[in-house]
Amino acid sequence: MSASVAVYRNIYTEDRFKQAYGSDDNTSGSLRLREKLAGKCRCSRRACLHLLRERVPIFDWLPRYRLKKWILGDTIGGLTVGILHIPQGMAFALLTSVAPIFGLYTSFFPVVLYMFFGTGRHVSTGTFAVVSLMTGSVVEQLVPTPLEMNSSSPEAADFEAQRIGVASAVALLSGIIMLCMFGLQLGFLSTYLSEPIVKAFTSAAAFHVTVSQLQSMLGLRLPRHTGTFSLFKTLASVMKNLPHTNMAELLISLVCLAVLVPIKEINMRYRQRLRTPIPVEILTVIIATGVAYASSLDSTYNIEIVGHIPAGFPKPQMPTLSSFPDIAGDTIAITFVGYAVSVSLAMIYADKHGYSINPNQELLAHGISNTVSSFFTCFPSSATLATTNILESAGGYTQLSGLFTSLVVLIVLLLIGPLFYFLPKAVLACINVTSLRQMFLQFQDLPDLWRISRIDFMVWVVTWLSVVVLNVDVGLAIGVVFSMMTVICRTQRAGCSVLGRASNTEIYRPLENHSKCYEIPGVKILTYNGPIYYGNRSFFREEMSRLLGLTPEKIRSWEKARKALEKMEREATVSTVEGGIANTSFSSENEFFKSEKSKSDVQAVLIDCSSVTFVDVAGARLFTQMCTECHKVGVHVYLSNCNESVLKILTSSGLMTYMNPQHIFVTVHDAVMYIQQQKEKPTKNTTTVWV
Repeated sequence: MSASVAVYRNIYTEDRFKQAYGSDDNTSGSLRLREKLAGKCRCSRRACLHLLRERVPIFDWLPRYRLKKWILGDTIGGLTVGILHIPQGMAFALLTSVAPIFGLYTSFFPVVLYMFFGTGRHVSTGTFAVVSLMTGSVVEQLVPTPLEMNSSSPEAADFEAQRIGVASAVALLSGIIMLCMFGLQLGFLSTYLSEPIVKAFTSAAAFHVTVSQLQSMLGLRLPRHTGTFSLFKTLASVMKNLPHTNMAELLISLVCLAVLVPIKEINMRYRQRLRTPIPVEILTVIIATGVAYASSLDSTYNIEIVGHIPAGFPKPQMPTLSSFPDIAGDTIAITFVGYAVSVSLAMIYADKHGYSINPNQELLAHGISNTVSSFFTCFPSSATLATTNILESAGGYTQLSGLFTSLVVLIVLLLIGPLFYFLPKAVLACINVTSLRQMFLQFQDLPDLWRISRIDFMVWVVTWLSVVVLNVDVGLAIGVVFSMMTVICRTQRAGCSVLGRASNTEIYRPLENHSKCYEIPGVKILTYNGPIYYGNRSFFREEMSRLLGLTPEKIRSWEKARKALEKMEREATVSTVEGGIANTSFSSENEFFKSEKSKSDVQAVLIDCSSVTFVDVAGARLFTQMCTECHKVGVHVYLSNCNESVLKILTSSGLMTYMNPQHIFVTVHDAVMYIQQQKEKPTKNTTTVWV
């Protein structure tokens, strides 16, 4: 049994509806603004506590912490991630072209700071492969690697200081940019990096990371290529120097890959059964360090090792501020990538676990993390894919897991760090490559993207190809521009349809998709599915003219007929007045339209504005022009379903000078009923809707 709906009410124009149901308070907007400003400026103990909890979230969630329920999960998750941070921090430091110890610093300070200021309960911050790769490109450009340099010489120490000075400057400038964005409440800018862009970008960047690690895995001492086509330049350089491969380092790499890949696959496939994932990275690091020490691989086979790792905390020092002009452009790209990945991860796990994050507060958290940590010789940090996934899988509940993560890293910094002196760099390169598994698997999204949206599929492919072929930062910019162009093109070519009515209903649908709907005789109902602005006004005009048949020739012929008819009316009026007889056959406007409409099927055009989200000045002027042209051919224009902003702009642009304000209706059906009643009973004002 199907339900039925019966409606009996008056016909509503916009004016009449506002009189009946609109607000009488015209100053409500200004009053609300004053109230908001007064509320922001009001200072009280309660307001200060609210601001403190909002800006330092640890004071909000820590008093409500469920110790018995959450402490075990946070402890296990934090310790697991901390163990993973040690090899990953040292490995990603190689991507940043700095010493491994700075990767450990970057795995400590941002983690502690995010625990205080972050809103993502399951977010793990620290070193991230893509951000490290982009930072490493900046470091290589400003402080290129010399081919011949003794690692124990004073020049080497000065060289490392220059490099970390530039990397810390990138972190400082990135933090300042984020803090400025927070002050301007620009957290919404991350939405311009859509999901296809982020996934394609990280997947393509994974290829750059892999290729950049080939020389370390093969034991080749080659300069790092940066700029456009860097991936192919690096590949060509590696292929050219293959005969110089260090067989010992190649063997170490193969053994490490043979261990890391299967065990990481086991961790992924059985993560629901494993209480904590197998810490294969740290075990590999420990075993490789022991073997290299026992066998003296560095002296016997000339393999490259990590070298001296100082114990203790770093001394605060200023980054290289003089490099700001040279790093500004690249740092903006690094900032947007790091923030977009961090917010995307935070939102994914917030939706999964039923809580919300504040994107602007995330700007503050990561801004403070990068700014403060830059003074402790850290390079840029962000949320990381692998450790965030492991933290959630291991049972982490809140940001308190960061405390246990930082404790593990702190122990390594204070006590264990120097023991990794003999760790082969080839092992860290293998850890880098195997940590990119999730990024490579993002190719699996392509079939679904093709099925759901061909445009998003094209955005993914264009972004991926741009990043791989050109460079990381240039490719990202191309992806963002291409994505925005697809949005502009879709608004420029929005469809214009003719609506028909479903029998005995007030429902109107496009005729091309609903063959059983019918057109109202003498009325052309049009709908446009997009905004009307300077970018698409020409297309909108063409579509309207095509559907209404408003050719320049037709307008001229109708204008000529109108002038001839007006002349006949004047002559007839003069002759009848002179004869003492009042002849009104041409004096009535209704009679005039009746005589003219017999030549045309369309007597009225109704524009459904329900899908018109906004109109600019150019679009409003086009409405006025179309209204004038319709009047020239004797067609009345009606509007319906206009939102407040559209109606305000149309009214302010002077459209009501050329159009009757009573021809703007609340719904399409109101307008149709009014037009039909005017045709049937033009002298009687019947204003009733019956459906």
